Amino acid sequence: MRVYNFSPGPSALPLAVLEKAASEIQDVNGTGQSVMEMSHRSKDYKPIFEKTESLLRELMGIPANYKVLFLQGGASLQFAMVPLNLAAGDAPGQGKKAAYIDTGIWAEKAAKEASKYAAVDVRASSKDKAYTYIPDAPPAQSGDAYYHITLNNTIVGTKWDKIPNTGSVPLISDISSCILSEPIDVSKFGILYAGAQKNLGPAGTTVVIIRDDLIGHAPAWTPVMLRYDTHASEGSMYNTPPCYGIYIIGLVLEWLKNLGGVEAMAKLNREKANMFYSYLDSSKVFYSPVEKPFRSLMNIPFVTMADDDAKKTEQETRFVKEAAAAGLVNLAGHRLVGGMRASIYNAMPIDGVKALINFMDKFVK
Repeated sequence: MRVYNFSPGPSALPLAVLEKAASEIQDVNGTGQSVMEMSHRSKDYKPIFEKTESLLRELMGIPANYKVLFLQGGASLQFAMVPLNLAAGDAPGQGKKAAYIDTGIWAEKAAKEASKYAAVDVRASSKDKAYTYIPDAPPAQSGDAYYHITLNNTIVGTKWDKIPNTGSVPLISDISSCILSEPIDVSKFGILYAGAQKNLGPAGTTVVIIRDDLIGHAPAWTPVMLRYDTHASEGSMYNTPPCYGIYIIGLVLEWLKNLGGVEAMAKLNREKANMFYSYLDSSKVFYSPVEKPFRSLMNIPFVTMADDDAKKTEQETRFVKEAAAAGLVNLAGHRLVGGMRASIYNAMPIDGVKALINFMDKFVK
């Protein structure tokens, strides 16, 4: 029996995608072989790769002067690749200035990693209120090599409601947990990067969308696998890419296109999120700690209102356990913040949100 999987990642995939992949596990496109068995440079794999990139460009409206790279290492490797390619100096420790906005644990980790290669300047932070809001973005400065934000904060459940205007300074963003959840103007960014395991496909593939003029600036000492020009010049084929993950991403993109594209998906995501937030706001037992203007469509943390910490922990532990028994799994909050969290990515049907609300009503009673 399929459960409703509220995991923040790796997360649920559309059932239609799993069924399609299962039907092709031994023979894809009449080749007599699985994608997992194909050479990445073969004539059989090439159309799979090209179709995936073409669909992503179409659905996101990616301009022609941007490269799409399919890499490995997750978004966490991009925490290093971005500063190495855009701000590192001629020798380690001689980096240029890079602006960061600290809006959560992953944003904080990105800034910390970048500080090894760039002169990181954290311009604003919402840590003072446990990351429950998005701070105002100070303007970019003339000496900035780039300006980095985390568009959606998976752990704390916030998202930017307005994209900062950084002028001629390249705006960089981690969009791992919100890619394809609603329209985004790619042209406002220099680089967008996303781990696939939330809205795109299985873990192991990272998508990087990078403007052409930002490629080729890594210092000579940069490891070859951490240079964007290495991968861009070889069409993501410098080494063996995550072939099966790219294939699954292609199936997810086909599914999304058949639903009506990103606009249609955004409408459904807003409906799901509004339904759940409305329930939380009217509840006498549960509440959302996130300030309303900055609430994520994808990741919704919630806690109980118990005054006593021990009672609160007992209630939340019991909630997660009983929810799992009812077929609503992976609702525990991140280990660093506790509570509960419902990640309602694109693949989560509205019936899953309704089922969660119904369970919460029963739990309260």
